[in-house]
Amino acid sequence: MAFKRQDYFSRIGFTGEPQPTLATLNALHQCHTATIPFENLDVLLGREILLDDDAIFTKLVEAGRGGYCFEQNALFSRALAECGFAVEALAARVLIADPTAMPPRTHRLVQVTLDGEPWIADVGFGGATLSAPIPLAHGAEIAGSEGRFRIESQQSEFLLLKEEGNDWHALYRFDQARQYPADYLMANHFIAHWPASHFRHHLLAALHPPGQKPLKLLNDRLNVNGESRTLADDAAVFESLQKDFGMRFDHPTHGVSCEAFCAMMAALRRDNP
Repeated sequence: MAFKRQDYFSRIGFTGEPQPTLATLNALHQCHTATIPFENLDVLLGREILLDDDAIFTKLVEAGRGGYCFEQNALFSRALAECGFAVEALAARVLIADPTAMPPRTHRLVQVTLDGEPWIADVGFGGATLSAPIPLAHGAEIAGSEGRFRIESQQSEFLLLKEEGNDWHALYRFDQARQYPADYLMANHFIAHWPASHFRHHLLAALHPPGQKPLKLLNDRLNVNGESRTLADDAAVFESLQKDFGMRFDHPTHGVSCEAFCAMMAALRRDNP
């Protein structure tokens, strides 16, 4: 299947000129994160996460679903390339949970070169997703409604940090080593199937409406503009994913019924008392 650029633009609500400029990069980044939700539903349903271009386009664009970093940033990278941007596939070690040992590279992100200078774009890091692309330079900062982000360099590596209160917290570390499809296949299989993976024990969803704090869901806890509440039951969670996060569940391959969703949530609670 050829990449249908206009279908992608329609999916994210982008109506500008697809020129390889910083303005276009910012607009595409904002539109994507505001419309295609971060979510891990297929992991919990026991469905394989397929990373070929056709499968990702069908799921995230045609079927109206979301996905996690390997899907989100693959789609975004392909869209940028179709618009004439110079892109490079990178991978990061996630630090958000303060691991005691060096973690593996389990996050996909995108390097974009503009006027000879590298920028980092990332539309797939859940509730802590970048609010906009950021220059890949020590001390570079961007600010959005969800807070400030900063890049710090450490020898040949970089840290992406997010401001939390009066402190900065590291989200992930990465270098500029090129990644290949096989690298992502390995990492994707690991986080989707490793028994201790966070994605196997929690329902996660996030969306970034412009000018608002991220919309986030953790199991049955919905966070809207920084205020959290517990949804009434599994059917209410199923409804929220459609109403609040804009997910469609009517596709013959990527859809799910309310009954199957509720059974999945019941199993999730049983396995994670």
